[in-house]
Amino acid sequence: MPRTPSTWHSVVQIPSDELEQDDIPPGTADWGQINEFALTFDGYERWGSFDTCAEIANEIAERYRADGLPATDLDSIRTCLFFEQRRWRHFAEDPDDETMRYLHKLLAHMREIIGRRDTSEFLQNQPDEEGAS
Repeated sequence: MPRTPSTWHSVVQIPSDELEQDDIPPGTADWGQINEFALTFDGYERWGSFDTCAEIANEIAERYRADGLPATDLDSIRTCLFFEQRRWRHFAEDPDDETMRYLHKLLAHMREIIGRRDTSEFLQNQPDEEGAS
């Protein structure tokens, strides 16, 4: 699927199955970088409503505060990042330090998920030992 401009300020949408390590801001990313990247995914569209998007994002954020970031899928993690972007835009201010730590954890978790996916795809594309000469 080609990457298409989003309804969010003409940011290009990146489908989760096409998301690559290089697309994700670094661990030192500032709010501007995170803000722009968050809009490469539309949580409202993915889940069909604001309410479902909010429920997923808020549940994961609550679990993060209680026990650390739960293991979850890439779309759910991207939903959290997207929803935090929308939340802080609504507040009309930059996120506080605690939220920035959370956002950096989300980005790190995305990199882990993509790393596992890439490793799995690499291993699946290796020739069988029997076929080797």
